[in-house]
Amino acid sequence: MRNTLRYIQFLIIFLLPLQVFAGEVLLSDSAKLAVTDSIFVEKKLQELPDSTYSVVKKSFKPDADKAVWFAAVVPGLGQIYNRQYWKLPIIYGGAMGLAYAISWNNQMYVDYRKGYVDIIDGDPDSRAYESLLPAGVVIDSSNKDYYTRVIKSKQDTYQRYRDLSIVCAGVLYLLTIIDAYVDAQLHDYDIGPDLTFKIAPAVLPPSINHETETAFGVRCKMKF
Repeated sequence: MRNTLRYIQFLIIFLLPLQVFAGEVLLSDSAKLAVTDSIFVEKKLQELPDSTYSVVKKSFKPDADKAVWFAAVVPGLGQIYNRQYWKLPIIYGGAMGLAYAISWNNQMYVDYRKGYVDIIDGDPDSRAYESLLPAGVVIDSSNKDYYTRVIKSKQDTYQRYRDLSIVCAGVLYLLTIIDAYVDAQLHDYDIGPDLTFKIAPAVLPPSINHETETAFGVRCKMKF
């Protein structure tokens, strides 16, 4: 019985390292086989002709309808969808500039509007216009009409600038949508060197121009 236990212990001690070693060998062989297979597949792909490989390699083609919807929901999102990332600084820079112009002109319009209302109502307690006057100027009967016209003109000017900035913001919004649509439609349009339009001087012999002398002209050549 004691010998049997010793024999079992011997088998465990002897066979366990062999089993671990065999597992490591199998894992190593599997890894080598996977690497070999990947190298084989890569070589086969490189050996394929361009026409066959183009089927394997999927090219990006944006959808014009999606680009329009993205641009309509969030300005600039259509350009991101079309992968035209370089246009984002232009779009968001213009949007921030117009937002600042709208806010600043509107604030100036509100200030001059309040000052104009105060200067024409005749209430001595309403003097919001004083902050709009040059330093040291006091309104009296001799200059009230003049400064009333000045404040009214400033009010109308800032109102016009504010409205113009709002219109420009709307135009920018529409341009982002149009740009996203056109860019998606012309994404795969061929603009290679084969598309050419050349204008060059030409010499027309008498047999072509039906004249007795050689004529000179301009030749237009279009290649597409």
